[in-house]
Amino acid sequence: MRFDQHTVVLLVRPDHPPELPRDALDRLQDAHLAHQAGLVEQGAVLAAGPFLGGDDQRIRGFVVLGVDPQMARELYANDPAVSSGQLVARVMSWMVPEGVLRFEEVAVPTAMLELAAGD
Repeated sequence: MRFDQHTVVLLVRPDHPPELPRDALDRLQDAHLAHQAGLVEQGAVLAAGPFLGGDDQRIRGFVVLGVDPQMARELYANDPAVSSGQLVARVMSWMVPEGVLRFEEVAVPTAMLELAAGD
């Protein structure tokens, strides 16, 4: 059996993230979404999104990339949410049977306002 190999990033909230005021956290979230959208536009990110209601509330998001793990580490070191200490990027390789996954181009939000609008 043949396998496709992807790079996966789990975005994890550290046990003691730096405390920031609500408005700073909101700006940071918008910067994180804009960074993520930029990686989609570059073709590095194939799929990404948050987790809701999981058993471990520290695990905040999941990203599948079409780049090697070292490049993923570099890309996520530049994510404002990661560089600020609000999130940690856990990078690993993920193998799935060849052809099981197909990714299509879709629009991704660049700010929280887009999420609130529901578009």
